[in-house]
Amino acid sequence: MRSLQSTQRTMAIRAVVGGASLLLGASMALAQSAPVLTGDARVDKLLSQMSLKEKIALIDGTHEDPSVYQGQAGYLAGVPRLGIPGLRFADGPPGVLTRHPSQGETATMGVAATFSTKTAEENGLVIGREARALGIDVALQPFVNIDRDLEFGRGFNTFGEDPFLTAQMGVGEVKGIQSQHVMAQIKHFVGYDSEGGSTVIDDQTLHEVYVAPFEAAIKKADVSSVMCSYNRINGTFACGNDSTLTKILRDELGFKGFVTSDWGAVHAVNFINAGLDMEMPGEPGPGFGSMLPSFFDSMPTPPPPSPGAMAGFMEGFFGHIPEEPAPGGMNMGDFGRKEDPKKMPDALKDGTVNEAAITRAAGRVLYEIAHFGYLDGQSKHDVTEQAIDANAKIIEKTGEEAAVLLKNEGNILPLKAADLDDVVLIGPTALQVDSIGLSGERSVGLPGRQVGPWDALKKVTGNANIKLAVDDDMTGVTIPASALSHDGKPGLLRTGDGGEHEDATLDFTAKGVNPLKPNSNVTWKGTLTAPHAGAYWLYLQALGTNANISIDGKRLAGTGAFQGGVHGDILQANQDNAIPTTDGLDNVRRSVELTAGPHAIEVKISPDTSAAPVQVRLNWYPPEQRKADHEAAIAAAKSAKVAVVFLWTRLQPVFGLPGEQNKLVEEIAAVNPNTVVVLNTSQPVALPWVDKVKVVLEMWWPGDEGGWSTANLLAGKTSPAGRLPVTWGKSLADYPATDPKHPERSTKGVDGKTTYSEGVNVGYRWFDKENIAPLFAFGHGLSYTTFDYSELKVEKAKDGGLEVKVRIKNTGSADSDEVPQVYLSAPSEIPSGVQFPVRALVAFDRIHLTAGEGKTVTLRVEPRQLQYWSTANSKWETATGKRTLSVGASSRDLRVEQTIN
Repeated sequence: MRSLQSTQRTMAIRAVVGGASLLLGASMALAQSAPVLTGDARVDKLLSQMSLKEKIALIDGTHEDPSVYQGQAGYLAGVPRLGIPGLRFADGPPGVLTRHPSQGETATMGVAATFSTKTAEENGLVIGREARALGIDVALQPFVNIDRDLEFGRGFNTFGEDPFLTAQMGVGEVKGIQSQHVMAQIKHFVGYDSEGGSTVIDDQTLHEVYVAPFEAAIKKADVSSVMCSYNRINGTFACGNDSTLTKILRDELGFKGFVTSDWGAVHAVNFINAGLDMEMPGEPGPGFGSMLPSFFDSMPTPPPPSPGAMAGFMEGFFGHIPEEPAPGGMNMGDFGRKEDPKKMPDALKDGTVNEAAITRAAGRVLYEIAHFGYLDGQSKHDVTEQAIDANAKIIEKTGEEAAVLLKNEGNILPLKAADLDDVVLIGPTALQVDSIGLSGERSVGLPGRQVGPWDALKKVTGNANIKLAVDDDMTGVTIPASALSHDGKPGLLRTGDGGEHEDATLDFTAKGVNPLKPNSNVTWKGTLTAPHAGAYWLYLQALGTNANISIDGKRLAGTGAFQGGVHGDILQANQDNAIPTTDGLDNVRRSVELTAGPHAIEVKISPDTSAAPVQVRLNWYPPEQRKADHEAAIAAAKSAKVAVVFLWTRLQPVFGLPGEQNKLVEEIAAVNPNTVVVLNTSQPVALPWVDKVKVVLEMWWPGDEGGWSTANLLAGKTSPAGRLPVTWGKSLADYPATDPKHPERSTKGVDGKTTYSEGVNVGYRWFDKENIAPLFAFGHGLSYTTFDYSELKVEKAKDGGLEVKVRIKNTGSADSDEVPQVYLSAPSEIPSGVQFPVRALVAFDRIHLTAGEGKTVTLRVEPRQLQYWSTANSKWETATGKRTLSVGASSRDLRVEQTIN
């Protein structure tokens, strides 16, 4: 399997599901009474008044009324008779994905890189505020699985590789989301950190690494709900696993909220007996929706889609772009599997499920509905004005705080005012901000707000002479009339919407002041004549419609939004490419080898549900123009004093950059000794040229305001101070999950099982254990100044933890943040069978110091960080013996230390 498969699988599930409708017979009798279950008298009274059918309505997804449906991921009907409102569930992270475009926010990995719980909470506030404005009750985030495997296609959604950092940032986001009367649903419980469908994790590692972020969210943020995951955990499906859902989540952690299945992760009705409370999305719909098994409803299962239809859907929805390697086959794993096809009515009849289980599950959902004030008028399903400006300030600030300055040889950054006339920015993401990186289960951004780094830098510095060379033109030019014909006549023949027209070019856009009317249903046919043989990059660009293109009778590509899917069936500009077109259209880009001469071409459009004017354009990027643009970029770099190269990636290739971007850097570095590289990635990638460039600045996927964030950092308006939430290895084989000596840890696993045999030594802990030198260590990040650490004092705190005091002084000339990190070594006395990492992060903070300023900082180490999970005794125990406590600027840059007992 490839690293994109998990993202593809989940997106496919969400994309083809419209929800479920409950049609249990009216013959189900009124429940006599409900036990005192929740401890909330009002909730228990309501339960006692509910019929069995009504209780099931609180635990089984359904279809929302199409007239008010917002294209969200799921819907729960509620019980109108008793004043219990329904719930809307919307995808993230980050942001909120509905039929209404919403702001693109800094990617989760970028939020983690801030090492600021305050910033995490502010980002949660933005998410909650957006959800509230868009009429959403449950935000399906944060994602607190661990980034243990770079081949895991959803690792970019995580807060990195460390359980403590993940826990602290997750708690912050939950608090921010829930401060807005919006439920957070933390996901995915548990062991969903690999493409492997069956994960095996020992008990100590499970508790200390993979459960820890969920525990923190429950105990410190009172998270409303938990989403269980697709994978099997130690042999049993996570959504039907009594050991994790009941023994750990309920009994050990004391969780009182509800557990929702991931979409299609239920495989039998008796999962409710193991601790699952809610099945999502519920009853499958027609067509592709029939792929999803459902069990809590009573509806017959529709026939599955044909293999041909399914293949067409996959080709259209998950097409790659020219710079990326061709996608592999998609392994759906256990998706659609039924362990027992029995549905709820039959299960109640034969005793597989009893009413008490349904009452218990419904009570947990109703408890949270009451807890969030939804019974008291706080439910909000109308769509109101979004807080665009207030959110933008947080997004821009987060983009700046997330930036990690990996290398700054010769202090090339910040750019000097005197040098700006002699600086060139190179790359398509220098012209346009790489806001979200990859569409999917997240907000897709507002192109109208997006200002590219080049324009932002000119405005920030006041220098209009900063040069640009895109190298790879992602918008291209409209295919000229000279290359298009039909039936021996110029142009393409347009049919549909009541007539025929001849169009010299295919170019109907707002920019050209000639969009087509809303809901147009049109086909263009004709001949595309290639002037010579070669690889032509064809760009089908659209908005307000669905669009497909065929060449020589074979479907080439189509837009990713389609009728019958979720998210309102609306095409949004960031759907299909790393960036939209320069005028804000979605951009379906493909490379096709054409022989010289004529080729049949067909473009079809059909309505989405936006009712917006239809924009559609057919552009291309001929091979000779690509060559000329590349040569122009190298020439511009050669004549400049400083060359700033912008590089990007989505998810493929794993641990690499798409296309010829490495070659581009090599060529620029060969002609310019002052080469700066700005990365827009979500994960570490190989940097074969790292020793040939002066600067590497990681900007992640910074959100809609990321152009301003990037410009402020390049110009020195802000000093970078982000830190790596993942270890940046020198090769993929350096990581535990992709070490070829341990195939059992890999995505493929052994005998269908992925075993986390590295135990607690995930991420930097593995590099420490194996004494592997990383390219850049976990926690690493430079700034435009330097800091000195001294006067370390460690004292026992009243709660049994530690109070760590250290003096930090800004010894340079720039004001900047600093991120002191506390690491604790393994104890001198290690009980038999117990694992300890060489060192583990146990505390951190982000502080601001002006030039020359010194400050004594206090960091708290909580008692739990001094403990380990005893598998033998099934409880947390405090380690004994001597340990070394170290404080520094990264896991490999520890400045002061003290031995403690």
